[in-house]
Amino acid sequence: MQIDVSRDVFRLAQVFTISRGSRTEAKVLTARLTDGAHQGWGECVPYARYDETLESVEAEIRGLPDAFTRQSLMDLLPAGAARNAVDCALWDLEAKRAGKRAWELAGLPAPKPEITAYTLSLDTPDAMRAQAAKNAHRPLLKIKLGTPDDMPRLEAVRAGAPDARIIVDANEGWTAEVYADLAPHLVRLGVALVEQPLPASDDEALIGLERPVPVCADESCHDRASLLGLKGKYDVINIKLDKTGGLTEALELRRAARAEGYGIMVGCMVGSSLAMAPATLVAQGALVTDLDGPLLLAEDRDTPLVFDETGVHPPQAALWG
Repeated sequence: MQIDVSRDVFRLAQVFTISRGSRTEAKVLTARLTDGAHQGWGECVPYARYDETLESVEAEIRGLPDAFTRQSLMDLLPAGAARNAVDCALWDLEAKRAGKRAWELAGLPAPKPEITAYTLSLDTPDAMRAQAAKNAHRPLLKIKLGTPDDMPRLEAVRAGAPDARIIVDANEGWTAEVYADLAPHLVRLGVALVEQPLPASDDEALIGLERPVPVCADESCHDRASLLGLKGKYDVINIKLDKTGGLTEALELRRAARAEGYGIMVGCMVGSSLAMAPATLVAQGALVTDLDGPLLLAEDRDTPLVFDETGVHPPQAALWG
């Protein structure tokens, strides 16, 4: 089996800002696996938060042996971006070999569209109100926050989109005190979910803290091994394939998390339709789907995912799986 890795850059439709910084483009790695007759591909987004770079992730992929399976890949690479791209490429390759869709191989029912969040990046209250008003027709908005001065931003977004369902992503930017102060206002403004309010290293403070709005683990949850450390802190987990290391572990994490009573959110890094395609399988029936990466881009893959009023549609075979 031949492995090829390329770097691709997708321009963003506008500057995208979270509490950790801003970007104007999405830099991704694309892995292609070829067996001589068929080719499968997958995409990952190396994330500096986890000490990943384009160079380090590319080296991990290029260091793989010539032959391996999805099962043996779990031992060859740790959970993370590199394994994600290769695992998803293997699913695509297996589907092409079998002449079936990936969800058939996984024993899943055919996926349907899922309403996805649309993310408003961190900005001034006036700018976020304008963003919210422009996207007020969308049923679900996700607000990037994570500063000590987020209350005016929350008020502004609700004013700009009075009927939208809202979720908040603090990106580890709050303290327990900030969350406790904001919680009554989150309820008042109809916020449905708060994602990773505290740093993963300090989330013990969530134990015993009143959570009138469900709290979701993002940076605190990577794969099944993370579940043990989440008890008493979180109500929901955010499954991202760049954290789980691919679709294989993502499906197992979903099963294990549901068995332990967690709600499921399925999220993404800022990437193309190729990165979102496998995640649409995991998102089936999720409490929250956040696969809006392609909506933030000024350009995308050929045969991109379809987004309409019913949500994000599963991929066509020409894209993936």
